Amino acid sequence: MWAGRPEEEAMRAQVSVILPVHNAEPWLDECLRSVLQQDFEGSMELSVFNDASKDKSMAIIEKWKVKLEGSGILVVIGGHDSPSPRGVGYSKNQAIAQSSGSYLCFLDSDDVMMPQRVRLQLEAAVRHPTSIVGCQVRREPPNSTERYTRWINRLAPGQLLMQVFTSNGPTVVMPTWFCSRAWFSHVGPFDEGGQGVPEDLLLFYNHLRKGGVRRVDQSLLLYRYHPSGATHSVLESTIWTHRVRFLEERALPHWATFTIWNAGKQGRRLYRSLTAEARRKVVAFCDVDENKIKKGFYCYEDSQEKPKPRVPILHFRAARPPFVICVKLDLTGGAFEDNLRSLHLQEGRDFLHFS
Repeated sequence: MWAGRPEEEAMRAQVSVILPVHNAEPWLDECLRSVLQQDFEGSMELSVFNDASKDKSMAIIEKWKVKLEGSGILVVIGGHDSPSPRGVGYSKNQAIAQSSGSYLCFLDSDDVMMPQRVRLQLEAAVRHPTSIVGCQVRREPPNSTERYTRWINRLAPGQLLMQVFTSNGPTVVMPTWFCSRAWFSHVGPFDEGGQGVPEDLLLFYNHLRKGGVRRVDQSLLLYRYHPSGATHSVLESTIWTHRVRFLEERALPHWATFTIWNAGKQGRRLYRSLTAEARRKVVAFCDVDENKIKKGFYCYEDSQEKPKPRVPILHFRAARPPFVICVKLDLTGGAFEDNLRSLHLQEGRDFLHFS
C-alpha cells in the first residue's frame, strides 16, 4: 500500500520543491527567483540539499531563504561539506527526506520554472496519482539540442509510454517531474551510485514497472544545457546497456519473433547486445540500402554458437513485423518516417523505436 496516512497529511506543506545543489553559483539566483514567482496559492516549501559546493552557492541560498520565507515559502536547508560530492541521486534523496510536502516538484539548480508550473502540475498529479507528471520545456541555449527538444515536446500522450526505449533519458525529463510523496515512496528512492549512474533513468524504469506517465502540454521549464551538467558524466555505453535490458524485460516477451529495422551499425549493435534467448527471436534485419540487402545476411562472427547465426537482410517492404526500429528519427528529411507510415502499422503493437 503506497497511500499516506491522513494524520501525516495534515502536518505537511502541500508541495515541496526538491532542489539538489552542487556548485550552482552561476544559475542559482534565476532558479530561486522562479520559486518565489510561482502563482500557486497553496502551502509550498523549498527543500535544498547542498552537495559539497565549493563556490558561493550557500551564500546565495541563505540570501534567498530570507526572501522566500518572507513570502510564506518555508525553506529547509541540508547538506555536507565533505571534500567530494556524493552525487545527484544521494542529494535528491536527502532533499526529499528532509522535506514535508505531500507532493514533490523536482527542480535542477541550473533550470528556471515558469510561474504556473507548480499550480498546473499539481492539478495533473491529483488527477493521476500513480503517474509521474512532466511538462514541455524551452531549451537554453535554444539551438543546443534541437532534435532532442523537439522529440520530448512533441511526443503524443501514448508515446510517452511507447517510446521509453528510444532515448538516453526518460520521455519526460527529470527536472520536469512532479508526483505525490506517497507515490515516490512506492517507487523510489534514487540510485546513490554517484557519478556515472543514470539515476533518473533507473528511477523512471522502476516507476514504469508500476505506474504511468503524463505531461502538461505547456512549456513550464527553462531547461538549460551546458558542459558541466551532471548528465554528461554518464557514459553512453552505460545507458545503452540499461535500455537494452529494459527492452528485453518489457517488450520482447510479448513477441515470438521480431525484425530489426536497420542492417547498419546500430541495428547490428542491438543484435549483439541482446541475450542469446532474445537473439534467437530475431528473424531478419531490414533496410533500404541495396548494398546491405544484396549481401543477403548478417553473420554474427563473435557468437559462441555453432554454426554461427546468419540473419537474413531484407528490403523493409519484404520484412514482416513486429519491428524494433534502430533508425534515428528526424534525420532523413522525412524519408524514413514516410516509409514507416506507408506500412500502416500501429506503434506499440507492430513496432517500437529504439534509436
